[in-house]
Amino acid sequence: MEGFVVGIIGMGDMGKMYARRLSAAGWRVNACDREERYKALCEEFADNKLLKILPNGHLVSRSSDYIIYNVEAASIDKVVEGYGPSTKQGAIVGGQTSCKAPEIGAFEKHLPEDVDIVCCHSLHGPNIDPRGQPLVLIQHRASQENFDKVERVLSCLGSTHVHLSAAQHDRITADTQAVTHAAFLSMGKAWHANSQFPWEIARYVGGIENVKINLTLRIYSQKWHVYAGLAILNPFAKEQIKQYAQSVTDLYKLMLGGHREELNIRIKKAGKAVFGTMDPTEELLLKDEVLDRFSLGKKPETPLPNNHLSLLAMVDCWSQLGIVPYDHMICSTPLFRLWLGVTEYLFRKPALLDEVIRIAIEDNTFRSDDLEFTFAARGWSDCVTFGDFESYKDRFVSTQKFFEPRFKDATKVGNEMMKTILENTSK
Repeated sequence: MEGFVVGIIGMGDMGKMYARRLSAAGWRVNACDREERYKALCEEFADNKLLKILPNGHLVSRSSDYIIYNVEAASIDKVVEGYGPSTKQGAIVGGQTSCKAPEIGAFEKHLPEDVDIVCCHSLHGPNIDPRGQPLVLIQHRASQENFDKVERVLSCLGSTHVHLSAAQHDRITADTQAVTHAAFLSMGKAWHANSQFPWEIARYVGGIENVKINLTLRIYSQKWHVYAGLAILNPFAKEQIKQYAQSVTDLYKLMLGGHREELNIRIKKAGKAVFGTMDPTEELLLKDEVLDRFSLGKKPETPLPNNHLSLLAMVDCWSQLGIVPYDHMICSTPLFRLWLGVTEYLFRKPALLDEVIRIAIEDNTFRSDDLEFTFAARGWSDCVTFGDFESYKDRFVSTQKFFEPRFKDATKVGNEMMKTILENTSK
């Protein structure tokens, strides 16, 4: 593959990560972003001799052998329509968006017929070390020879390659990322509605709460369009997010009405469906000593009660949809593995689960918090159901601004937590 050139259209956080790692591995890279960013990108990468910044996607497309579109899923059709016809004859083209249905549609519609299509998706954020993380590869319209070339190029990331179709990819990301994000987005919106910084409230410090808070802030410190595109454009995501909101609502109504037996039966049935086939002696994904280590607040001497509505609803949602989350571990994000870890931590400790159900019925202290969480879950579901990007953006950005003063601390703690917990997971 002497003289092989990789093109990157879209130099956001992930685009830059790809550009840096590919060029560091010895590949020649042509890259671009919007034309108004040309000068700034030239200055940023002036010392990288293998990375050439070009003014626009036409120049990248006509001079590169393998072109990767790293743009928002909502913009992929417009961008490919603009630059696709300039693609070098016989080149390979792919995308790195989180939702493949619109990406594949754009490629089939706008690319020349002599171009092969091999898509990819790194299932982690730009600040996570890609080594050992899942990297989905989709041989949509390509010879084996060209598919092998893409694998060789991307092998420098050190990721674990997972071969899927575009539809399989979207189904799995809906089952894992879309619902997981909805849970954390709802927590953040509820805390915002109550003007709460949760790390300042004893109820939300220690153990499971550390994961909830750090990952919620981690999501809100990112760009809104990443989550909006994955939820709204993924054809499988609406059902999952709608069911999560419904599970939250149903369980909250049972708590509010004091229906202990009905709540207990529903929760235990859901737990059996999701975790029932596991060996009871098998170690938990997460352990107390790891969970307690990372906190933005001071842990109280005696843990305060919490009904963990967000976790109960997650397992109920998986159960209602027939999802077994362990089936997707080979194709999971670090965030999903942590979320699965905390739900497993709750449901595989019978005494803890019984106590949570008791608190849900008997303790009214945090009913207002749970009410706001229910409102939030339904609000996010409505945005996704109606395909409303503007409302999604407004909801996200307003809460983002509320938490923004703590992003720096949360990112530092969160990065250490992610690294340590992932190193300590037993699967």
